[in-house]
Amino acid sequence: MAARHDTQEDPSDAGSVGLPDFGDNIDQMTFEQILEMDDDEDERDFSKSIVFGFFEQAEATFKKMDACLENRDLASLSSLGHFLKGSSATLGLTKVKDSCEKIQHYGANKDEMGTNDVPDNNLCLERIGKTMVPLKRDYSEAESILKRFYHE
Repeated sequence: MAARHDTQEDPSDAGSVGLPDFGDNIDQMTFEQILEMDDDEDERDFSKSIVFGFFEQAEATFKKMDACLENRDLASLSSLGHFLKGSSATLGLTKVKDSCEKIQHYGANKDEMGTNDVPDNNLCLERIGKTMVPLKRDYSEAESILKRFYHE
């Protein structure tokens, strides 16, 4: 069954700002914390600037990741994964954050959990390449949901 992505806000008795169902793409409680910083709930200028700034940042980071993957630069991939992990976590983009964390670990020659060493650079690069596919897909889904939320 597909997740519902209504664009209309629903009132909530729990003190929530009344968000649409984001499914498992976006952690609603985390995203609500960003929305609470908006001065005007109709315009949402502050949160919108953060979200759309993230979109630009993510697109630029994906290009860097693709180049680093092509250049077999594990250390930079780890660093970029860490960087994007933090930004996506701030907005509640859980699937994006999880994939970025895996890339961070693989780039550091670790397994996906970051607990065991994986000394095989080729294997780590292969795993990063495979992780980039769901990362970009999940990012695209979250971007689409958030653009609808902001009526863009």
